[in-house]
Amino acid sequence: MYFEKDGFKDEVAIIGMGCSKFGERWDTGLEDLIIEAAFEAFEDAGVGPKDIKVGYFANTNAPNNCSGTPVADALKMHGIPITRNENWCTAGHIALINAALAVKSGMCDIALAIGAEKLKDRGAGGLGVGRGLNPVRETRRDAPGSFALIAEAYFKKYGLTYEQGKTMLAKISVKNHANGSLSPKAHCHNVVTLEQVLKAPLIASPLGLYDCCGNSDGAAAAILCRADIAKKFRDDPIYIKGFGCSTDMITPHYRCRDFDWTSFEALRNTAKMAYEMAGITNPSEDLDLAEVHDCFSITEMCIYEDFGFIPRGTAYQHINEGYFERTGKLPVNVDGGLKCFGHPVGASGIRMTYEIYKQLQYKVDNPARQLKDVHRGLSQTFGGPPQIAACMILGNEKG
Repeated sequence: MYFEKDGFKDEVAIIGMGCSKFGERWDTGLEDLIIEAAFEAFEDAGVGPKDIKVGYFANTNAPNNCSGTPVADALKMHGIPITRNENWCTAGHIALINAALAVKSGMCDIALAIGAEKLKDRGAGGLGVGRGLNPVRETRRDAPGSFALIAEAYFKKYGLTYEQGKTMLAKISVKNHANGSLSPKAHCHNVVTLEQVLKAPLIASPLGLYDCCGNSDGAAAAILCRADIAKKFRDDPIYIKGFGCSTDMITPHYRCRDFDWTSFEALRNTAKMAYEMAGITNPSEDLDLAEVHDCFSITEMCIYEDFGFIPRGTAYQHINEGYFERTGKLPVNVDGGLKCFGHPVGASGIRMTYEIYKQLQYKVDNPARQLKDVHRGLSQTFGGPPQIAACMILGNEKG
């Protein structure tokens, strides 16, 4: 593979990022959100729309299945290539990866990756789940039901009682709500107790209301350039160390193989690709923080293990020890994650990267949640059906 052989590490930098307020943005349209995120990124990088030579738009829910035109129209960036991808929840990361590849290849010196979504206007049904899928694919389960099966399978495999497993997952939700309460741009700011989470209405047993993220409106943007010119724009660019992307089927019905609903090949392959590119051999020691895809509390827990943050089957112990808390060994979702910051699908991967970017610059919007002594971080998304996973590893030091 080209990037494993010739290297990608430290060849591309992020010089500007922006993020809109996430939430129920009834006062805005899709273009308003694009402008809000993009112009924060332009100001951050010290560039303007005319400096951008190529754009990549992440969006799963635009009206009329449009192309990149909402970005071109909103930012007056006609006459350059702007393409749209709708790779489920990983669309934001795919836009970032495409922008990085454009810069690395020499296609351009400066590229824009932007994700935006107006989910509240159309409701959850607007996501079009099942659209275009093979007619024989199983469509009877919804997302909470599918992830509930994962939780039950994990409890059974590793000998957890229902109460133990549900409490383990509830602690993830409590953590993310506490973190989100400190994030000014987050959708939700409510701190919840363990008791509240455990007594909340069930959505799909064992997952309750607080185990599930909601629908949000929002946008996020990133401006990337060649690493060797990055300091012409700012003193503290953030360097791309590696990335990964992988797809796989989510059910065992399409291939004869072992699949026990507790581990996902797309996650494992994505981590392996990114770690090899970034030179990471021990994620729990080599990473200082991570933003991971917590569409449900069980998803975040599976990622802990599939990304090698902890040994397989030890999530119960590590969560009880506070390993992933803001003050723990490896802080995860320090801005509240999808659960509290929100999940406007196409924007999420870039928003998660925005948090890593700001943390590594020591410039988060609330000093109370700024981590100390951070040098490398990972952002990651996971979507489907079928499985698709993507991630990006960033660092504030070159070389």
